[in-house]
Amino acid sequence: MHPAIYIMASGRNGTLYVGVTSNLPRRAWEHRTGVIDGFTKRYGCKLLVWFEAAETMEAAILREKQLKGGSRAKKLALIETMNPRWQDLYEQIAHG
Repeated sequence: MHPAIYIMASGRNGTLYVGVTSNLPRRAWEHRTGVIDGFTKRYGCKLLVWFEAAETMEAAILREKQLKGGSRAKKLALIETMNPRWQDLYEQIAHG
């Protein structure tokens, strides 16, 4: 188990989704392929644009709540710092 917090986007400056998971490659794949109904499927959030590892699932959930409670500007700043070109980071995590 590798807890992580992540942001999926529909495109540059598009709709954002903040989530938490114990298996980021699998969860990002689920969002990309739309195999699970919900927000990301409805709004086309298929790009993994930011992620952060956490020591424990409890820490990941606290960080997720912090991000969800923060402003859009703060989320955009996180993305821009790690991924200024808004590239899909899925291949980076799926294949090491």
